This record gives sequence, C-alpha cells and structure tokens, in this order.
Amino acid sequence: MSEINFQKNDSSVLKQKSGGAHERWRLIKDTAARYGVIAGGLGVIVAVVMIFFYLLYVVFPLFLPARAEHVSQYAVPGAASGKTVLMEVEEQNEVAVRFTDTGRVIFFAAASGKPVLNETVKIPEGAHIVSFHQGSPNNEGAVVYGLSDGKAVVVKHQYKITYPDNIRLITPSIAYPMGEAPLVIDESGAALEEIAVKIGDDASTIVAKTADKIRLSHFEKEQSLFPDEATVIRTDSALDYPAAGVTDILIDKDEHNLYLLSNTGQLGLFDIKDKSAPVLIQEQNIVEAGQKITSVVFLNGDLSLMIGDSSGLVSQWSKVRDNLNRFAMQKIRVFKVSDKAVVAINPEQRRKGFMTVDADDVVGIYHSTSEREMIKERVADLHPVAAAISPRANAFLVQSDDGKISFWKVDNEHPEVSVGSLWQKVWYESYPKPDYIWQSSSANNDFEPKYSLTPLVFGTLKAAFYAMLVAMPLALMGAVYTAYFMTPRMRQYVKPSIELMGALPTVILGFLAGLWLAPLIEEYLAGLFALLMIVPASVMLFAYAWQFLPKAIQQKIPEGWEAALLIPVILLSGWFAFTVSAPLETLLFHGTLRDWFKTELGIGYDQRNALVVGIAMGFAVIPTIFSIAEDAIFSVPKHLTVGSLALGATPWQTMIKVVLLTASPGIFSAVMIGLGRAVGETMIVLMATGNTPVMDLSVFQGLRTLAANIAVEMPESEVDSTHYRILFLAALVLFLFTFVFNTLAEIIRQRLREKYSSL
Repeated sequence: MSEINFQKNDSSVLKQKSGGAHERWRLIKDTAARYGVIAGGLGVIVAVVMIFFYLLYVVFPLFLPARAEHVSQYAVPGAASGKTVLMEVEEQNEVAVRFTDTGRVIFFAAASGKPVLNETVKIPEGAHIVSFHQGSPNNEGAVVYGLSDGKAVVVKHQYKITYPDNIRLITPSIAYPMGEAPLVIDESGAALEEIAVKIGDDASTIVAKTADKIRLSHFEKEQSLFPDEATVIRTDSALDYPAAGVTDILIDKDEHNLYLLSNTGQLGLFDIKDKSAPVLIQEQNIVEAGQKITSVVFLNGDLSLMIGDSSGLVSQWSKVRDNLNRFAMQKIRVFKVSDKAVVAINPEQRRKGFMTVDADDVVGIYHSTSEREMIKERVADLHPVAAAISPRANAFLVQSDDGKISFWKVDNEHPEVSVGSLWQKVWYESYPKPDYIWQSSSANNDFEPKYSLTPLVFGTLKAAFYAMLVAMPLALMGAVYTAYFMTPRMRQYVKPSIELMGALPTVILGFLAGLWLAPLIEEYLAGLFALLMIVPASVMLFAYAWQFLPKAIQQKIPEGWEAALLIPVILLSGWFAFTVSAPLETLLFHGTLRDWFKTELGIGYDQRNALVVGIAMGFAVIPTIFSIAEDAIFSVPKHLTVGSLALGATPWQTMIKVVLLTASPGIFSAVMIGLGRAVGETMIVLMATGNTPVMDLSVFQGLRTLAANIAVEMPESEVDSTHYRILFLAALVLFLFTFVFNTLAEIIRQRLREKYSSL
C-alpha cells in the first residue's frame, strides 16, 4: 500500500514539474511573440518615417534660395583699347572676353583679370565702326561690326580645350565665319547705323539700317559633290518700313522672323521666310506711354522677347495665335525689377532665366516660367557699363564706369520650381493662354520645361474615381450576398475564386486592358452602354418569371443556390447586348456612337481612356474590397441576426438595420484599402491610358497618374536634376495623400466602431 502511495506521489511530482516547464515555455513564447509584434510594428513605423524623410531630403533643395558670392574685383583689362560693347564668359568660367568699340578683342582670366590674348578685328582702312551686335549668346559666339562704308565684318570668339599633363588648358581665338573680307551690305556706302546677324550651318542673315533704309542680306551655301567647292548664293532685299527711329534689330534662330524696335516702344514684326520679299505681319506699341525701351534681347530659344524699359519693368512678349488663328505678339508676363531704368538684360543660354542690371548697379536674376526672383544684389556703387552671365548660369561679370570688373559666383540650381509653376496655370511660350501642362523634357536646350503637377494629381483622382465606380457596387453587393444569403457550400467555391483574382499580376491586367479590352470597347461602345441596361432588365425579368414556375421545379434548386441560375442569364444577355450594338448604332445614331459624341456633343474619343482604366483597375480592386467586406459581414455575431429575425424583422431589414451597421467599420476599411490600391496603381494605368497628362473630365479621354509618371520618367531623369527632384516631389505628394487619407479613414472607422459596438 505504501509503495502504491509512493508511486502516486512520484507521478504527481512529475506532472507538476512537467506542467511547470510547459507554463514557463508558454510564457517564453508569449513574451517573444509580444516583443516580436512590438518590434515589427515599430519597424513598420520607422520604415514609413524613413521613407518620408528620404523623400523630403531629395525634394528640399528645390525650395532653397539662390545665392551669389563675390569672388574678386580688378581693373578692366586693356582699358586703353576702347569702351566695352560686349562681355562674354566661356563655359568653364576661366576665360572671359571683352569686345571694344575700336575693334579690339581682349581675352582675360575671368577670376583675376589677367590678360590672355589681345586681338584686333580686321577693319578696312578708311572705315570705322559705327554699330555692333551680338548674335544669340549660344550662336557660337558670333558678333557683327557695322562699318561707316556700308560694309560688315562678322567675327566669332572660340575656345579650344586641351589637357597637357592632365591639366585643362583653354586657348581662345577669333575666327571669321563668313570670311575675312568685309561684306558689302549697302552698295551706296552709307553707314550701317544698326545691324544684326544670325549665323547658321548652311545659311546666314544680316539685317542693317542706314539713314533711310533697312536692308536684308541672306547668304546660303549650295553644296556640290565636292565639299570644298560649295558656292554661296546671296539674296538681297529692302524692307518697306521707315528706318527713322529703329534702334534695335533682332533675328530669330530659324531666320524666319525679324523684329524692328524703336526706343519709344514701336515694334514691327516681319516674316522673312522668303528672304527676297519680307512681309510685315504686325506693328504695335509694346511699352507704356512716356516710357522708353532701354534693353531688348531674345530669351533662350528665340521664342520670346525680353524688353526692359525706363521704369524698371521687364516684360516678356511671345508670338501666339489670336482668336482668328493669326500670329500676334502677346505680353505673357511682367517683372518689376527696379525703380530705375533697366540698363542690360542677359539671357541664360540653357534655361529660361535672365539677368538684369539697373542704373543703380543692382543685379537681378529671374526665371521667366516660374516668375521667381532668384537673386538681387548690389554689385558696385557706380553705374554699370556691361555685364555677362556664364553659359551654365553659375557666374557673372559686371563692369562699372569706374573701370572695375566684379566677378561673382552663383548657386542657382532649380529656378524652374515655384508654387505657381507646380500648381497654378502658367502661360508658356507660344501657347494662346495659361494652362496646366506637364511636359518635362525635349531634345534641345531651347525647350521650356512644364512641371505642373496638377494634371497628374487630377489624373490620379480620375483613375481612382472610375475604378471605384466600377469596383464598389460589384464588390460590396457581392460581399453582402456571399456572406449573408449564400449557402455555405456555394460560398466555399465563390469566395476563394474571387480572392484568387487578386493574385493576377497587374502587368497582365494592364496588358489585356491595353491590347484587348481597349480595342474591344472602341468597336462595341454602344454594346457596353446597352449592357448596362439589358443585363439588369434580364435579371429582373428572370426573377419575375421565376415565381411563376411550378413549385416542383423551384424546390429542386437547393436554398441559396438560386444565384447560380443567373450565370447563364447574365452571359446570354451580355452576348445579346454586344450583338445588337451595331444595328442600334445605325438605327439611333446613323453611324457609330463615337462619331455622334464628336459631332453632336463635341466629345472626343481616345482608344485608351478612363473607361478602360476604370474597368481594368476596378477588376483589380474588387478582390481586395470584396474579401475584407465579406469577412466583416460574415463575422457579425449570429445572436444579433437571430434575435432580429426572432423579433419579426425580415432578412433584408436585418441586413440593413443590423448587419451592415455592425460591419460598417470593416466595410469602410475595405473601401479605403481599395481606394489606396487604386490611387497607387501603376502598371494598369501605365499600359491602358495612353499616358496623356490632360485635365478632362470625359470618361473617353486619357490621363496620366502620379505613380505612372514616376515609373515612366524616373529611369531617364538625371540624378539630382530639377526633373529628378520633381519626380520625388510627386512621390512625396502621393505619400502624403495616402497617409492623410488613411489617417482620416482610420479616425472615421474608429468612430463607427464605437458607435455600433453596443449592438
């Protein structure tokens, strides 16, 4: 007996020990799980915060102010050689050049003023310089001298870069692109009081004003089989325009337009495509009464004139089409740069910026598109004589009348960006009116970047709206029926099948939408609209007919499986809708529905449009919304539904008054998660929209979303460029949008949960 008791006590001790070990192991696992969940949650928060700050880190330089730093000041090199008529700086900011009114060309070190080379332009004996003009700053450095005997000499400054002993050496020189012999412009020998030149690869144009005439001379190379035997064909013409008062002459880079200006503000615009017969197309006054033009230059690209006047205003004029589809000069914008007269305007060579110098020697740097004042600095205490901005716009020189030149360095990386250029309408060159436009790149430096994020945000919301318009009714109604009305056995097949749709790669959906669905909808557009009417009518008609069937037939269908009978009804009615679409179009619209929309309503149709995106992206969003909403409805406690039915409520009343209210937090979460999926979707909108950044509410027009734009343009953007950083700004906008929207959604969900938790 004692042995039995001992064995019992021993087994109980072993059970206690094993039970204690099991409890300790469970506590260890619970603790590990708790800290694992905490670590995972904190890790998610840290990751999100790090993403936010990284995006902010890349975007922040866009909004940093520009800076100008004074480097040195020195005496004007070769001061005895004459007055400065032009200063220029080469690309590396190492060598500068000064052209004088005596025909001397003096190259010097830009930072120190140390002379490098002193050249003399070959002016014929007996003649002297009367006028001087610079071609476009990026026109290979060409300038022209107008002489007292009716002749002209074209010169250009050039720089050869070599690397002896791996050290950069810049060797300046001058060349004569049209020959060293002076060109006869006026055969009578009258002095060329004003002159302009435009040098091209195969053609060049010189326009000069004498006391009583304005003459145009065009030189075009005619190539032969042997390059050395090319001949030059010259065309001369006289303009029917009063020469008196003309103080500025400008020729655009294509040599198609000629601008004649007087200091009183009179502008004459000529079409010179036909060099033998220039045509005056517009004449107007472009400054306020009582003011005078003090400086005029082309903005980079030669599409706009920057005109400074005696009141301190700089206005931008561009040639645009008027209401009659005719070209006319239009004032796009105005900059108030000073209270004093604008002495000089120097355009940037690679961007749409420009530098101004006023009569008080205050230098300002502006950007035309963003309308930003980047820098405003007083560079001397005396009046300015000449100024130059470097090709990369990272340095400038200013000469004052005390015989000193100041050299400044500039840090101005992203002048194109402002709140207005990103979010407001902007009047771009050659456009008839201000507009929201995204067009970020082109093949040359003359292009005006258009960085409006508004059409991208609009496209994102438009795509999400139409996707949710398709997905929400189908997903939520399907979730309600599956969770509450469908038999459990049928639910075992339906729910996994719909959730399996979410596993389809979006690139496949986008591929199908772009190459199969878009052409299908274009061909059967009327059938799609007929589908929306015929299918519901067929379902209602079948439901009405069902109640007249014999009871024996009705009872053969298990309860909850009635919906399976609708599958062939829906398929047949859908087939019928598309079959009758062509006859319906012919009968009702006397052609195609697309043509009727165009002619009668003025609504265009793009094959890849918001309708295609809504259907394809709605198909991608349906599984997410359906699965979460169905789980929320199915999880409503059974005692609530049973109690409601026991009190006499019908199944539909129970569904609306009890089940939906109780499950509303989960349903709301499903909709918000689906919306977030739609907003961030990339591949479907990339392949099915045409990626046109237009702002059009029409369902038949394309769009471009923030996510698709980033995917398209990020691979081709230069790292740390303005374009690159604006793409990160678009990502930051998308991040903030989803973060704020999801935060508000969570607040609403919690309030719904608190409100209906007592049911």
